[in-house]
Amino acid sequence: MQTITDIAALREAVARWRRHGERIGFVPTMGNLHGGHLALVDEARRRSDRVVASIFVNPTQFGPGEDFQSYPRTWATDYASLQRHDTDLVFAPGVEAVYPHGPTLRTRVEVPELSDILCGASRPGHFTGVATVVTKLLNIVQPDLAVFGLKDYQQLLVIRRLVQDLSLPVEIVGGAIARESDGLAMSSRNAYLEPAERERAPVLYRTLCDLAERIETGEADFERLLAEGRERIREAGMTPDYLEIRRAEDLAPAGAGDRELVIPAAAYLGRARLIDNVRVSRPHTG
Repeated sequence: MQTITDIAALREAVARWRRHGERIGFVPTMGNLHGGHLALVDEARRRSDRVVASIFVNPTQFGPGEDFQSYPRTWATDYASLQRHDTDLVFAPGVEAVYPHGPTLRTRVEVPELSDILCGASRPGHFTGVATVVTKLLNIVQPDLAVFGLKDYQQLLVIRRLVQDLSLPVEIVGGAIARESDGLAMSSRNAYLEPAERERAPVLYRTLCDLAERIETGEADFERLLAEGRERIREAGMTPDYLEIRRAEDLAPAGAGDRELVIPAAAYLGRARLIDNVRVSRPHTG
């Protein structure tokens, strides 16, 4: 497994593979890897001849007061994990390589509408930072496909939209949500949970599953369902950021005729901000 920090050296390695007709998969990460990240690497391996993973803690997607400085940097264990999962190359650039004029004086990529709701409403500028760095990484690596986790459902839609709008020649693959045995979605920020908080955290997922089951059996009073769901989350000691029922294709508010839905949620529990979502297909009526 190679480790490269220089853009030119990365492009040379990728070009060498491409000359041999090899298909290249890419998994961008911010490090502090867990089973969910490694499942994305495995998915890229199934679909590709070569796998590149990046480790870059992107400063532009953190807002004021967020945990950029304290975000865990676990390079040694990350490297060992990627090696065990047959990663061919790790791209670990410095900030100066990704943002040669600094993270403030940067060209920005903005995806309107999708970036301003849900997590985007709570974290202004977050998805501009995500969209910008993903565009840069896709241009640097130039993979055939890139894998992103479905846990960050809104992020996945933002990335699919920017790839379509900017005509980038890359397939975007959504990797299944990896969960702990009690249902909690795997996340680097789960490490912030105290033991008592960790015991309560799975209530978020159980609440989403309950709402999905009730929608699948025909319940249609979404406001009542959401009110009950928010109360259940509060009773578990969490502070809801949002809990919504949205159209799966574009996160627009679900209408009476929409059948493919997603229930996204975010909630604060101690130092952690948990996010999760569940897809649901509404039954035919009439």
